[in-house]
Amino acid sequence: MGKTLAEKILSAKSGADARAGDIVMARPDFVMSHDNSAAIARHFMKIGLEKVAIPEKIVIVLDHVVPPSTVEYAENHKFIREFARRQGIRNFYDINHGICHQVFIEEGFALPGTLSLGSDSHTTSYGALGAFSAGIGRTEMASIWATGELWMRVPQTIKIVIKGKLPEGVYAKDVVLHIIGKIGADGATYRAVEFTGPVVEGFSIASRITLANMAAEMGAKAGYVPPDERTLEFLSNRAKAPFETITSDPDANYERILEFDVSSLSPRIAAPHTVDNVKPVEELEGLEFHQGLIGTCTNGRVEDLEVAARILKGRKVHPSVRLLVFAASWREYIEALRRGYIETLAQAGAVIMNPGCGPCLGAHEGVIASGERALSTSNRNFKGRMGSKEAEIYLASPATVAASAVEGRITDPRKYL
Repeated sequence: MGKTLAEKILSAKSGADARAGDIVMARPDFVMSHDNSAAIARHFMKIGLEKVAIPEKIVIVLDHVVPPSTVEYAENHKFIREFARRQGIRNFYDINHGICHQVFIEEGFALPGTLSLGSDSHTTSYGALGAFSAGIGRTEMASIWATGELWMRVPQTIKIVIKGKLPEGVYAKDVVLHIIGKIGADGATYRAVEFTGPVVEGFSIASRITLANMAAEMGAKAGYVPPDERTLEFLSNRAKAPFETITSDPDANYERILEFDVSSLSPRIAAPHTVDNVKPVEELEGLEFHQGLIGTCTNGRVEDLEVAARILKGRKVHPSVRLLVFAASWREYIEALRRGYIETLAQAGAVIMNPGCGPCLGAHEGVIASGERALSTSNRNFKGRMGSKEAEIYLASPATVAASAVEGRITDPRKYL
């Protein structure tokens, strides 16, 4: 019996003949943390060690509250900068780079056949490049800083085959919301999810990142797309280390194989207060909202800003809506700026914010008030995620958010495309 990608990578990183269900001691290629690096560093210091074991493998990106909005956040960032300098952590990215997951990918740390662990649940994003990447806790990260390894249970794998022809106005975000709506927010708990099929093969790297990112919202430990020529082209002159392209064997043992034909799929929206409460846009059309958000690690790349700009070009954001735009990184921001998308969005009345997590986590820059509704391209919509617990969050694609911002109410973006 062959092996899945998850079994192969965890075998390689542990030196064991690993199969689903086994416990292995694995040595990751890279580990990532963000603003929570301060808490991790304090856990590490309690161990009693003076030097991290793997400074060359540690990647730190400040992104959650950038620039800092309070003295407490500023002191936190200062502590992280000083710790990174003392420890010789050279892969440190300050507030002028962007969201950790986007930065990790575009800087060439997410590589096929590698194991990456991060102290953030959406570390699954790196699977877009064929890596096994998973979120872990702060104390677990501190132990890796100390020892260079971590025990892991090898997950079962669910294979999701996406086929058909994707309709105009329907995007990767709609597809993955549709899948989560069908299998549930706990439908892939502690599983690896392999996204495959002709639709996935046709997706850009940016769209694949959206799929892998949202794997966390179905409970997955990891989500990945088998690497191909598109992957290798993206990594050309970018990879931070040698890598081996690994895919699942043809006779690999999957726990389940699920097929989705998206030929007749319409835009999808996740309604409050769970990400699996997914409805066709037709069921929610006409619902007024107060704040739109285009960006985050799920949908803040150039292709996302392009479709929003295409819809908003020559139009205005409705006066009852505040539309915020957060590019996923400064690289994406600058490229969108060069192409004119940022200017188009600003002329339409969008508020252009600095690349970062922004209101996604409800810490600063655009939190919502009680009784308000947000329509967001982010990945979570539970109570209090973006501010008040008495507010509502709806999740959608950049096209749906942009079209709805024009009308001041949820609308089908296909009429604008």
